[in-house]
Amino acid sequence: MNYVLFSVWFMVIHAAAYTGAGVIALAISKDIYKGKARIMDYLRDMNDPEDNAYVTKRFFPAQLLRGLLMSIVLYPVLEHLGSLSPVLRILFFFGLTFIYTHIGSAAPCPDNIEGYVYMKKRYENRALFWRFQLEMTMYSLLVSFASGLLLF
Repeated sequence: MNYVLFSVWFMVIHAAAYTGAGVIALAISKDIYKGKARIMDYLRDMNDPEDNAYVTKRFFPAQLLRGLLMSIVLYPVLEHLGSLSPVLRILFFFGLTFIYTHIGSAAPCPDNIEGYVYMKKRYENRALFWRFQLEMTMYSLLVSFASGLLLF
């Protein structure tokens, strides 16, 4: 498989899936990201024009970079992935995106294992936990189906 072509397509798939899941999540979870009383008060306030401009300027390039880095890590297994059935490839990419980049992430967040251990009580919120699961499940499904079916 052509590594450069794989990386380009993986970057596009990741950025599109992350953007799509994020748009939906933002629409149903404004209280997480917007306003002075937002739940995730350690994140930039998307109601603040300066914060919003900062995120808007950096969002897409950052997602392309993330996609590139994630694609490079897959180079050693690309040949093996190509020999798997589409269903197994989808399951592989789903596990990779949902478990490695989310639930099993080393960065503590209110919706992953490290967050359960390290976050302050004010961030423990079942509704918040499930809304984040929805966003990450959407993202993981989009990436896994697109990658598993289109890249091989």
